[in-house]
Amino acid sequence: MLTHLLMFVLGLTVLVVGADVMVRGASRLAVSFGISPLVVGLTVVAFGTSAPEMAVSVGATLAGNADLAIGNVVGSNIANVLLILGISALITPLLVAEQIIRQEVPIMIGASLLMVVMALDGHISRFEGALLFALVVAYTVFLIRQSRRASKATEDEFADEIPTSNWDRHWSVQLALVAGGLALLVLGADWLVNAAVGVAKIFGVSDLVIGLTVVAVGTSMPEVATSIVAALRGQRDIAVGNVVGSNVFNIFAVIGATGLVSSAGIPVPEAARNFDLWVMLAVAFACLPILITGREIARWEGGVFLAYYAAYTAYLVLAAQQHDALQAFSGVMLSYVMPLTVITLIVSLVRHNGRPPGV
Repeated sequence: MLTHLLMFVLGLTVLVVGADVMVRGASRLAVSFGISPLVVGLTVVAFGTSAPEMAVSVGATLAGNADLAIGNVVGSNIANVLLILGISALITPLLVAEQIIRQEVPIMIGASLLMVVMALDGHISRFEGALLFALVVAYTVFLIRQSRRASKATEDEFADEIPTSNWDRHWSVQLALVAGGLALLVLGADWLVNAAVGVAKIFGVSDLVIGLTVVAVGTSMPEVATSIVAALRGQRDIAVGNVVGSNVFNIFAVIGATGLVSSAGIPVPEAARNFDLWVMLAVAFACLPILITGREIARWEGGVFLAYYAAYTAYLVLAAQQHDALQAFSGVMLSYVMPLTVITLIVSLVRHNGRPPGV
């Protein structure tokens, strides 16, 4: 047990360090070739924060642990919104750019809905994986073209995301950082997957639950760091944009690539089809009314997000243990918490629509 835990922590550390090293090298290399910081932030940095999910999901599928791969992506997308936006909003209320409301959140909802539809038959085929990966290519091209019309303020804000230093200015050092980062990602993913599977077997918990919880939060560490730092710096639209963009990349790129490398596609466990995928979709939809009501995520809304994440995690733990309290816990969530949340959102929306413009 101790060996598995040590390997898990070590694998997670190597994974996060590898992602950071790769992002640094790739972003500096892109800027060296004359690509704008905005495009780098929308593409290289966004891909980089999803690199741990990519490495773990592909590695798990190749190792025959497809449940872990699915759980990792679904759990990461849930954690990105409820945990990361919740923490970031508690630090400072998150003002949200109009583009994120009108474009990025609907794309995230569409991507989540597409994944749910693809998974309903219990299987994401190689063709569906190819389709998802084609969508991430199209999405990236669209962002690059759109960035040409970005304001100077947006360019400057994203420029702060690109590391600046003297020691890595040469392209050879930057290439070495990219190669080294990728190697660390592969190594860290291998250790993390093996350790997670070992822990799951010891506790009698499924690979899906381990993927939805511990592995999902672990591989979301780059998003946690990026969003919290952005919130502390006052770059509050980057804090939100990073989470939304990462969720889109997780579905299009990570599930797409995972489906492509598996000759038989990705089997989707029944538990995920019956519950977790729908939670991921509901969480994506939850962003929409909150953003529309005030173009910001307030501290109390961040607290609600965190409370929901705690409740979701508690449900997974109780369900995995078939605990006697599971039925009562589920009843409280369905009978009281969910309706109160819906009523609160409706009241907020009505109040917002009744305000004069600019208030």
